[in-house]
Formats: sequence, structure tokens, C-alpha cells
Amino acid sequence: MVHPAHDVRPPTMADVAREAGVSHQTVSRVLSGHPNVRAVTREQVTLAIERLGYRRNPAARALVTRRTRTLGVIAVNTALYGPASTLTGLEEAAREEGYLVSTVSLRTGGGQGLKDAVDHLAAWGVEGVVAITPQRSHVQALAELDAPFPVVTVEGGHQFDLPGVSLDQELGARMVTEHLLAAGHANVWHVAGPGDWLESEARTAGWRAVLEESGIRPPRVLTGDWSPLSGYRAGQELAGLALARPGTAPVTAVFVANDQMALGVLRALREGGIRTPAQVAVAGFDDIPEAEFFPPPLTTVRQDFAAIGRRSIGLLVDHIEGRARKAEHLLVEPQLIMRASTRPPGEA
Repeated sequence: MVHPAHDVRPPTMADVAREAGVSHQTVSRVLSGHPNVRAVTREQVTLAIERLGYRRNPAARALVTRRTRTLGVIAVNTALYGPASTLTGLEEAAREEGYLVSTVSLRTGGGQGLKDAVDHLAAWGVEGVVAITPQRSHVQALAELDAPFPVVTVEGGHQFDLPGVSLDQELGARMVTEHLLAAGHANVWHVAGPGDWLESEARTAGWRAVLEESGIRPPRVLTGDWSPLSGYRAGQELAGLALARPGTAPVTAVFVANDQMALGVLRALREGGIRTPAQVAVAGFDDIPEAEFFPPPLTTVRQDFAAIGRRSIGLLVDHIEGRARKAEHLLVEPQLIMRASTRPPGEA
């Protein structure tokens, strides 16, 4: 017995052409968005597509156009909030542009790992790659590869003559440091991210520049590894300094390089008997979803990951289609989100 369902084949472009009473070429022009199609004809074809339930065959289209409409993403350290959120923004932006995404996630971004990722994506026929490579060594290794397609970096490409998109990290750090000084603090301490991270370097540079421009000698930098535990350990040291006798460097304000470390700093200060913000104000960076629920709600710098995704995909498509020739670097502006953790010193 033959089941009827086995005899049903998906509608083809030729079926759509017959249903609409137009040529195969006209259907192709409508599907590709060609401008030289009359509105009435375009509507006929669109209605025929809807009636038949026609779906384009990407594999068949790729054979004709030699375009796979697939982009690659190489993502390092996706367990961290920033890279993970950037990856989501890229995938959403690619879908909006009509591209599929093939992602390779790496725990580390060494030269061999990046080369293997590029080779893997090339074998799958991607037309270009966006690389989320937040560490200086990652970007340098990527710049040394001879990729067979355009590559756009997220963070740091401008330092290695690669096209790229990044948040203006330095501006974000300047904004939060200026906010703390404007609140009446005589100085601002800093808990930085790990070395070799381009975001960490830029955030520290922005913090330092504001203090020096204000005639303030920057205090020594404490360093963490982006984790709450490393922030907690830095916070314990800051708590000791905040309670130190007069004449030592006072601690009344701290800019922490990410919100996860800021959470650890807040706990350490609280355990040390120090009230935030009455005695020590604390600000972070990223605006993770939990930041507004910290005790107290955290002042921080918001990154627009959707905008980073859109601009990265847009820049990559421009290179794929020959509209961009140089290693352009685009900056996305951050936003300062002020909450209760940075009220002026002395306020309850």
C-alpha cells in the first residue's frame, strides 16, 4: 500500500510560476528583491508562494548563485557574560540579514585553535567570519592567519589592521569615573580585569586618564579574573584600606571592571562592616541582568550587544559584497546606568 503522504513533494519555483501565471525568471526576481518587477506582478507571485507554501531551497540556490548565505562565528570564552551576549547579538543580526550562522566555540584562542576553526568554517562554505576574540593574543593570532574569506573582529581589530566593531570601552570607564568624582569622591580605586584582555586594558586606561586629567594621582590597581571570587578578594583588601588610620590612601569609591567582580567586592565590604554607598561607593561594568538586584542596586556601564551584533554583521556583509575595502573600525557608544550603589559620600 502506498501512503499518499509519500507522493507529496514540496512545491518548486516552477510550480509558483505556473500558479502566478508568470515566468520562472520573474519568480526568481521577486525572491531576490529585484527592483524591476511591477507591484502587481510582485503581489501575484507573493500570493502564489503563500498558497503553495513554497520554501526556498538554500542548497539549490547556492549551486546557482555560488552564495551559501552562511556566516561563521568564532567565539572564545563564551562562558563569560560579554562574549556570550555578543554571540547572541551576532546570531540575531545575521538572521535579520537573511544569513545562517555556523559557530565554533573555543575555550582558548591559541593560534592552532583559531586556525582549526577557520579551516572548519571554510570547509562548510561560510562567506565570512566574525571573531569574538577578546584577548590581545587571540587577535594577533587571527591577524597572522591567511583566512580565505573576510574576517571582522569584535574588540581589538584596529590594533592589528583588521576590520572590527567594539564598544567604546575607554569612554565607558571615563563616564563612570567622572560620575564618581562628580559625586564628591576625592579619588577612585580600580579593580581591573585580567591582563591581555583588550577590554580590561581600555577600561583601565579610561579610569586612569580621568584621574590624571583631574590632577589626581591614581591609586595602585587591584586585578581580578572577571570572577566574583577575585572581586571578593580585592574587596577584602579594599575593606582593610577603607578602615585604615588617617594618613593612608582613603577608599571611598571603587570602579570595578565588570559586574561579576563588583558583586564580590560588595560582599567583602559588607562582611567588613562597611556600608555601600554611605562609606564606599561601588560601580561596575556590563549591566548584567542581575545588576539592578544587587544589594544595593549597582551603578554600571551598559553594553549594547544588539548594536554590536548589527554593526559587526553589517560590516562583514559589506566586505563580502565588495562595498568595503579598508580595515574600518566601528565604535558603539556605552550608556552609564546610575543606581543606588554610588550615592554621594556621607549619604545614608
